[in-house]
Amino acid sequence: MMARMIRHEATAPCEIKPDPEGRSTWICMCGLSQDYPYCDGAHKIARQGEKAGKLYFYDTDRKQVTEVQDETGS
Repeated sequence: MMARMIRHEATAPCEIKPDPEGRSTWICMCGLSQDYPYCDGAHKIARQGEKAGKLYFYDTDRKQVTEVQDETGS
């Protein structure tokens, strides 16, 4: 398995406007959804405690922060 880091800065999903039946689709923009690319509400974790200028590393379940660094990597 190859790991890669992807930077997500959004803390809210993107709404795809209603289809002909009037239903919206919400697309994950934070990268934490377990139902990616669809939003499952996991962005609430990012909104609660993440601060600007910091990098947050999450566990493989994307439910808990395992490490926080300054944006410069220190």
